[in-house]
Amino acid sequence: MKKITVGVIAVLGGLLVFSMKFISFLISNSVALLSDALESVVNIVASSIMLFSVYISEKPPDESHQYGHQKIEEISRLIEGILITIISIFLLYTAFNRLFSPAELHSLDAAISVSVIATIINLGIAYMLLRESKIKESPAFEGDAKHLFSDVLSTVAVWMGLAAIYFTGYLFIDSLLAIGIAVIIARIGLDLIIKSSNHLMDLASREADRKIREILENHKNLFSEYHELKTRVSGNTIFSELHLVVSDTMTIKEAHDIADHIEEEIKQILPNVNLTIHIEPELNQRGKLPKNNKTS
Repeated sequence: MKKITVGVIAVLGGLLVFSMKFISFLISNSVALLSDALESVVNIVASSIMLFSVYISEKPPDESHQYGHQKIEEISRLIEGILITIISIFLLYTAFNRLFSPAELHSLDAAISVSVIATIINLGIAYMLLRESKIKESPAFEGDAKHLFSDVLSTVAVWMGLAAIYFTGYLFIDSLLAIGIAVIIARIGLDLIIKSSNHLMDLASREADRKIREILENHKNLFSEYHELKTRVSGNTIFSELHLVVSDTMTIKEAHDIADHIEEEIKQILPNVNLTIHIEPELNQRGKLPKNNKTS
């Protein structure tokens, strides 16, 4: 399934889910169900941002963005995190106000029934996004999927609380539920903000670093040593570079062939790695680095 198709399904599904959840609020007058519906508004905005970011990230490198446009997916995840955090603050405010001024609830059985149908749809969309995020290694899809899963969990908590209200008549439970949901939502939002900020600051890929080192160790008979191995994550692409020291008696073609061979093998194991190898003659390293000593 194409990224754009996945994004469109997420946006349209979000609109349907919000409509159903808002209807459940209108039926019941529950602030917990209102908080659930408002979170779906954020889902729609976030999915729209995600769709736009996926469209841009699919564009090939150009003169203005020579390394591609993948980082926009991280920007999308950052914006989602900020939006989730903002909505959690609003929910806390609303819930605290209702806590001291409880309102009568209506037709909880009908409201919960509508909410259940909306949540099943939400769960299906979340699963699709999470699956596609792993297949396509998309941070934008991952952020949206986690957002929707948090929505599903908070909705289940709302049902449990409303059931307790139905059987006990304690209206303050409605506000306590909304407060609990707001805290969960805030935690997820902050997690997305931290994760996307790390990637926007060129977070290194430890997994790619480890695998590249393993491949280099398997070919250490072809060169003298390597150093300055670096990696950085940009969307679903990992940019990497290293310095490869070869014998100063080796021809340019021989050294180039070795670099090509190593690059091809790394590409087979790590298809998303964009590797640049800088060749250095062993003569330049004498007196600077002991032979076969590797530094990162």
